[in-house]
Amino acid sequence: MKYLEINIETSAAGIEPVVSALLNLGITDTVVEDPRDIEDLMDKKQTYDWDYLDDSIIEKMKESPKVTVYLEDTEENRTLAEQIAPAMEELRSKAREGIFGEGADFGSLRVSKKQEDDTQWKDKWKEYFKPARIAENIVVKPTWESYERQGDEKVIEIDPGMAFGTGTHETTSLCVKMLEKYQKESDKVLDVGCGSGILSIAAALLGAEDVLGVDIDPVAVEVAAENIELNGVANVAKAQYGDLTKGIDYKADIVVANLMADLVMMLSEDVARHMQPGGLFISSGILLEKEVQVTEHLRSQGFGIVEVREDGGWCCIVCRK
Repeated sequence: MKYLEINIETSAAGIEPVVSALLNLGITDTVVEDPRDIEDLMDKKQTYDWDYLDDSIIEKMKESPKVTVYLEDTEENRTLAEQIAPAMEELRSKAREGIFGEGADFGSLRVSKKQEDDTQWKDKWKEYFKPARIAENIVVKPTWESYERQGDEKVIEIDPGMAFGTGTHETTSLCVKMLEKYQKESDKVLDVGCGSGILSIAAALLGAEDVLGVDIDPVAVEVAAENIELNGVANVAKAQYGDLTKGIDYKADIVVANLMADLVMMLSEDVARHMQPGGLFISSGILLEKEVQVTEHLRSQGFGIVEVREDGGWCCIVCRK
């Protein structure tokens, strides 16, 4: 589908007047990018919300606020788009006249417009998702790529869809390697935050007796279920919507969670209640600088650390209750 993207540069004080001016034109759907939101994130008021910020996010903090409008590229919407620049010029004039108070600064109010075609980019990422060995004997491949199995390799075929996880990230690979090392064929495995289902499928292919993947995102659950079916392990594994802290009645020999450091710590008490005696907790998504904090917290919850493995700035912690 072709669409129009209209960007309006403004200031923090100008966001509300710009959105109001657009509403007067009949444009109700807008996207606001305000660096102050990133500053709030940097305050880290809820410490489990994130673990790190990409450099590109930091750069965003230096930019001016921006209001963006997306319109389907139709004749009617092209006419509507042409009205935006004059509306911003009128807003600029009112600000100069002091209608919004003395010294009101709404920024440049510069309007830029471009035509986009989502068919050019919506599947672009697929070019970079290729078959990859993520453990000693496990390869993950996208559904649209061909791959010739070598020897007794186990191949996970995956379509991430709108769910997180292609399997090639270091944190996923670390979890699969630890499953490969510690999982026994009679084990029951609980995959917390299953995403696209890679860890659930890996556990099933490694011979688990039963596997349950849970996620609080219904889209992820749907994608994981489709991938489980695609890989022929639906007789062993299933995915369901759920929150580990409530509504899940499942006892596992291995709980695997590729989340974030703060979520791992937050869930550790609940994880213990879902483990068989002597069971293992495999957790990743943990930055190296948080390794000590997480291991100390796990010890405080009665876990003994079995192994910590590192890869590319991340670590995976294996512990036993």
